[in-house]
Amino acid sequence: MDIFLALVGCPLKSQGREYFKKDKTYIVVCNHNALIDVPVSSPGIPGGNKTIAKAEMAKIPLFGLIYKTGSILVNRKDEKSRRESFTKMREVLDMGLHMCIYPEGTRNTSAEPIKPFHDGAFRLAIASGKSIIPMIIFNSRRANPPDKGFFLLPVRLRMHFLPEVEPGAGETVDVLKSRVFEQMKNYILLHQ
Repeated sequence: MDIFLALVGCPLKSQGREYFKKDKTYIVVCNHNALIDVPVSSPGIPGGNKTIAKAEMAKIPLFGLIYKTGSILVNRKDEKSRRESFTKMREVLDMGLHMCIYPEGTRNTSAEPIKPFHDGAFRLAIASGKSIIPMIIFNSRRANPPDKGFFLLPVRLRMHFLPEVEPGAGETVDVLKSRVFEQMKNYILLHQ
C-alpha cells in the first residue's frame, strides 16, 4: 500500500506507532471520511489486524476477494449478522490480532470533524478488557472525494495514532465512547 500510495501521489506519513506495546492486542478506532480509509488503515496498523467491513463491498470483483480476507463482514441491516460479527471480533482479539473499527459507521460527509459513534467498539473493549487506540486519518476526503467513487487525487495522507484508552473498572459503554469521541474530535480540530 505504501508503494501504491506513493505512485499515485498520495504518500502516507504516520506517527504515534510507539503507542502499540509489544505483545498487547488493541481495538483500533478510526475516523472514516473516504473509501480509501479501509485499504490505508489496515496496513498502517503495526501488527496483524482485521477490520469490520460492510458485506456489500465483498461483491466488487477482485477487490472484494482481498477485502474479505482482511475483514469481518457484517450486514448492518441484519441483527443476526451484527451479533455474529461481535463474536468474530472477539475471536480476532483472542488470536492476538488487533481489531480495527470505524465507530462512525459510514463515511463522514458532513461539515463536522467526526460523526457520533455507534456502541460496538466500546462494547467490545469492555467485554474483552482490551484497550482502545484511536487512529485518525487526515486528508483522505480530499484525496478521495465522496462524489468521485474510488478515484484518488494527489494529496499527502497522514495517519496519527493517539495514546491508548483503557476501559475503566465499571465504566459504561456511553462513558468510554464519550471519552474516545472527545479525544479524537479535539485532536482533529487541533491538527487539521
